[in-house]
Amino acid sequence: MPAPLIRLASGSPRRREILENLGYRIERLNADIDETPHPGELPAAYVLRMAREKNAAALRLLRETGAPPSESPVLSADTAVALDGDILGKPESPEHARAMLRRLSGREHEVHTALCLFAHGLAHTAVQTSRVRFAPLSDAQIAAYVQSGEPLDKAGAYGIQGAGGVFVRELRGSFSGVMGLPVYETCELLRQAGCAVPPFG
Repeated sequence: MPAPLIRLASGSPRRREILENLGYRIERLNADIDETPHPGELPAAYVLRMAREKNAAALRLLRETGAPPSESPVLSADTAVALDGDILGKPESPEHARAMLRRLSGREHEVHTALCLFAHGLAHTAVQTSRVRFAPLSDAQIAAYVQSGEPLDKAGAYGIQGAGGVFVRELRGSFSGVMGLPVYETCELLRQAGCAVPPFG
């Protein structure tokens, strides 16, 4: 029996890797949208709106391309780091990444990841929030990390699964959620939607 297929409305290699490690086959869908936060928008509300809009964009793309109807679910997600109520998205430049890391140094921040799953004609959503505390970072540590290039495509300018993990003193929540796709919540959404969840027989 072939592995279940998920249509992933995300270009994130980390999300794809998490799902493949769970045993799913992945078909990637483009879901380009305007990711600008609304004025005063709370971080958890922002990521939920982004996940919903990415899912809707992927479904529109499927309709426009004349793709045949499929029982395969469409999954989208969005992750944001929040500090003092500010949304820290992906840095726009190395200097922006350094500024973000200086703000996170020695402090606790939140990582919000929202999920939107469209299956069997219905959309299901969830938001997972983790709290992460950084150790104090020296200017030399920040400069070396930014120079590595790792933080430049990541929300909050760090990757917990890479070299950025050495900065994490404490994590309360979901490691995979901080990576960008909380495994437990993802599987619960799939289960609620009547989709196959691992372990697969």
